[in-house]
Amino acid sequence: MCARFLQAPANPDSAAASSVSQKPLRILIIDENAVRAAILEEGLRDSSVAGPPLVVHRIGHDATDLLPRIAAVDPDVILIDLANPSRDTLEQMFQVSRLAKRPIAMFVDQSDSETVQAAIDAGVAADVVDGLRRERIKPILDVTISRFRAFDRLQRELTEAKSALEDRKLIEQAKAIVMKQKNIDEQSAYALLRRTAMNQNRKIADLARALVAAAALLEPGDTNG
Repeated sequence: MCARFLQAPANPDSAAASSVSQKPLRILIIDENAVRAAILEEGLRDSSVAGPPLVVHRIGHDATDLLPRIAAVDPDVILIDLANPSRDTLEQMFQVSRLAKRPIAMFVDQSDSETVQAAIDAGVAADVVDGLRRERIKPILDVTISRFRAFDRLQRELTEAKSALEDRKLIEQAKAIVMKQKNIDEQSAYALLRRTAMNQNRKIADLARALVAAAALLEPGDTNG
């Protein structure tokens, strides 16, 4: 259960998809104070009038098995209400933020620039200071989901760009190896790589990676170690 929870949602726009299909949106409130949690729940009920139905769960934040309990709920959005948290409590919540990979809004009575920056670094989508009012819950929920989706999209694009750059480097290395071994020009080397990859039903980058690894293994080196 925990492993599945710690993975990013299969569809980063799942919250929007839920709205279209009217599937319940699972909201988890992490708060020890029942009165403050009730304010959040009332605001969430208001937000569900014109949106998808909501299923709201609440747990405390002082449990040693916090992550497994969150994983058991498997929420779409997490709202953390901390009032005046200690540093240890904040760090515990930041740990949840780093691992949960879900839209997270954190409510605190007071904050400072260092705490705000730490919250951002931990992946908190909305850090709300002195903002626990019923009428603010819906816009905060909307912003939390929107920011999470935007950040997740940027992260995926960055990962894809890094992967593409690495693939290009491998292909260039593989071309150089083929050119040297076959005594052919760059265009012919690339054509040979592409043809071989097609014949083997492989991606050219995967073939290049294998070729570069094999060439490194066969390079003369120190055999005394």
